Amino acid sequence: MNAILDFFRSLFDAPLQMAAVYGSEAMLAYGKMFVMWAIGGLLIYLAIKKEMEPSLLLPMGFGAILVNLPFSGAVTQWINSAGGYAVADTAQAVTSEAGPLDVLFNAGIANELFPLLLFIGIGAMIDFGPVLQNPKLLIFGAAAQFGIFFTLSLASLFGFSITDAASIAIIGAADGPTSIFVAMHYGTKYLGAIMVAAYSYMALVPIIQPPVVRMITTKKERMIRMPYESKTTSKAVRILFPIIVMVIAGIVAPRSAPLVGFLMFGNLLRECGVLNSLSETAQNALANLITLMLGLTVASRMRAADFLTKETLMILALGLVAFVFDTVGGVFFAKLLNLFSKKKINPMIGACGISAFPMSSRVIHKMGLEEDPQNFLLMHAAGVNVGGQIASVIAGGLILNLIAK
Repeated sequence: MNAILDFFRSLFDAPLQMAAVYGSEAMLAYGKMFVMWAIGGLLIYLAIKKEMEPSLLLPMGFGAILVNLPFSGAVTQWINSAGGYAVADTAQAVTSEAGPLDVLFNAGIANELFPLLLFIGIGAMIDFGPVLQNPKLLIFGAAAQFGIFFTLSLASLFGFSITDAASIAIIGAADGPTSIFVAMHYGTKYLGAIMVAAYSYMALVPIIQPPVVRMITTKKERMIRMPYESKTTSKAVRILFPIIVMVIAGIVAPRSAPLVGFLMFGNLLRECGVLNSLSETAQNALANLITLMLGLTVASRMRAADFLTKETLMILALGLVAFVFDTVGGVFFAKLLNLFSKKKINPMIGACGISAFPMSSRVIHKMGLEEDPQNFLLMHAAGVNVGGQIASVIAGGLILNLIAK
């Protein structure tokens, strides 16, 4: 019974201890803590109930609650001379206790290791067959990166520094590892908000893209049929493709070499035919483990004091703008080509140029079937989608090349 009473007493002691540390801001800090618990709970709900990117949103939501417990030992805490908690930027802070999530952050994200390892798994999952059979689909991936550069300009106008604006704009890549890589390169303090936006909008592709596509296309355009002619791609071509892409991307955008290189190495594991066990490990065990660690580790940057700001709301809004204008850029590029082409392209496949693979291609295929039950766009959409995966990584490299740290 005494143990139970002590437990409940500790709950009421926490605000008093926070008041001793933070002074007049104690109640505000405590209120923000509850808000972060609610946000963490929402992410967990979306992961379990709605099955939206559960492998990432679940650990991220759990981690958001974990790091926002009063004086949570999961993140680094500052200690004063009396052995109690202190505020890091005051003279009271004499030493610190390293939190395990901060240690993981420094070991896996600060040096960009986790995103690169995850790219090996992603590369092993991707089949570049549709692109190899119709290489012009790669151009749609490039066109669909328009939202990145549009959002970069917009974020700068809203008062973000050029490096923070670049970190925010890359949300439009619809590629979590690329977003982390760029954000960590620039050392932005908005990593938590950028990660939540990037992965949340990727999970919301089935909700975001259809209304945007319908708004900018006509029914006649959405009913354009695109017969698919299956061709055999030789093993040699499949093996050479990732090597050639790595070389070309490394020359065009040298900063993208790690991202493209690890992605293409994963694909080479898949296509070489002699490392099937390693390919399966990369696709499953490695990708799942790194995704799990990413979710928990990124949560270390979701502490209430840093996350609950007006800038976070602006980043969420700008991330949505990036996704929408990526979709618009891809669709309008297809419409432009139709002005000069005898063989018409269904402009909806241009929306798949974002890197949210394979969700976007499935969404567009479903939209095509809704307009015409005999209109099978999946292979064309998948080709554009994997092209978007390559283009988004190169776009991230171009951002790093163009904007000095």
